[in-house]
Amino acid sequence: MNNFSILISNSEVSGPGGLFDINATLPLVAIQFVLLAIVLNIVLYNPLLTIIEERKEYILTNLGKASEILAEANRLTKQYEQELANVRKEAQLEITNSQKIHKEILEAELKISQKYIDNLLDVIQKDLLAKKDTALNSLDDIVKSLSADIETRLSI
Repeated sequence: MNNFSILISNSEVSGPGGLFDINATLPLVAIQFVLLAIVLNIVLYNPLLTIIEERKEYILTNLGKASEILAEANRLTKQYEQELANVRKEAQLEITNSQKIHKEILEAELKISQKYIDNLLDVIQKDLLAKKDTALNSLDDIVKSLSADIETRLSI
């Protein structure tokens, strides 16, 4: 630490040639700086700025095109979703109508089958009643003849 403070105290300069020594070289350094800035501007900065500007325009045009494509895609998506909803509604209506028609056909066929079965049962019932009547009549005749036989045998 002592060495550092001695170094600082010895570095003090008295008179000309200090930290800011203003003389004839200052304007020369300023002119050099301005010339260097102009040369750098012409040689390096202007081409870089034009390339950056072209790149910016390219990005903006591509971004605009992408926005247009996205808007078109969204519009087409909405249109197709609307068409899909309409087709689904139509399909549901067709299914409902088809089910209704098939139900009506089934009911009509069921009524026809029921009438056929009722008619068949009526025919069978009438046939059975007719056979029953003939069987009873023949049985009645047989009973009369048997009872007449029995009477004749008993009366002997």
